[in-house]
Amino acid sequence: HTKTAPLPTYDEVLVCTPNTEEEEVELIVRRAFSPDSQNQKIYCLLGADKLVYKVSKQLEYHFFRLLQSSTVLDYRFIILCNAKAQNSYVFTAFHTYKVTVPCYSKTDIQAYLSTHLKVPHGTAPAAQAFKEPYQQNVKFIYSNQAGMGR
Repeated sequence: HTKTAPLPTYDEVLVCTPNTEEEEVELIVRRAFSPDSQNQKIYCLLGADKLVYKVSKQLEYHFFRLLQSSTVLDYRFIILCNAKAQNSYVFTAFHTYKVTVPCYSKTDIQAYLSTHLKVPHGTAPAAQAFKEPYQQNVKFIYSNQAGMGR
């Protein structure tokens, strides 16, 4: 809810796919409940509804086991699921923790990202390859045909 909060770092986010393995899920849950997690990091599972059944069951197991045994009371762990995936195991297992996220406009999201994705002064970003007035750390390139070198 704050425009000054930083974006998550690579170790805070796990983007889930059907190929995500149990070890990856267990690792991020352990990070969330570790004593070092109290340094204001927010650990996230993005697209957790895409996890296969076996990995989803292990997520539930590791989460509740660590919740009961951990001394960390102010953990920060977010599981993001597609609202249309209500029949996924993760959605069902964590339903009691469900919170509806406020919708932000495309303009608000773009403004937030443009302030957080700027390249620090004195750095040569890969974005210099693009002829745009602003330099950013991230560039998304889409192609209608895969493998066409675009």
